[in-house]
Amino acid sequence: MPAPYQITTAPAPYETTGHLAHPPLPVTEIPPGVEVVTLPGGARTLAYTQPTAPPPAVPVAGGGQPIPVWAKTVALLAPTIGFGIAAAGVGISYAAPRVIAVSHALWAAVAFIAAGGIAACSVVRALRRRAPAHITQNITANGLFGRANGTINTH
Repeated sequence: MPAPYQITTAPAPYETTGHLAHPPLPVTEIPPGVEVVTLPGGARTLAYTQPTAPPPAVPVAGGGQPIPVWAKTVALLAPTIGFGIAAAGVGISYAAPRVIAVSHALWAAVAFIAAGGIAACSVVRALRRRAPAHITQNITANGLFGRANGTINTH
């Protein structure tokens, strides 16, 4: 149902005919909730108006929660780590033939050291004197539970 009056936002200037009992209020002195309205007969007057409800807040599309700092950090580090892994792969592909050659050289060195150790043990064993050892033991004890003493002599 439309209102029987029209609300204007800015008050129009009043006609000053001289027969007004009270002069009109200046715009700065109009209290809140009171506005100048135009009645159906064309007369303008001050009236209390119903406060208009503010329009409902429309949610902004895409205005979700802010992105956490750890997610930003991971997003910035991901390309760096990816490029690092790619560079390592390229380096390994260039170094693979040399790495295989080094591994063969290391196995050859291990075999040489093992053969040298075996040869050294055989030479030491061959050069050792094979004289039989003579061991003499003299053990004496006094009484049934006496302390036993002994000597060992090698020739």
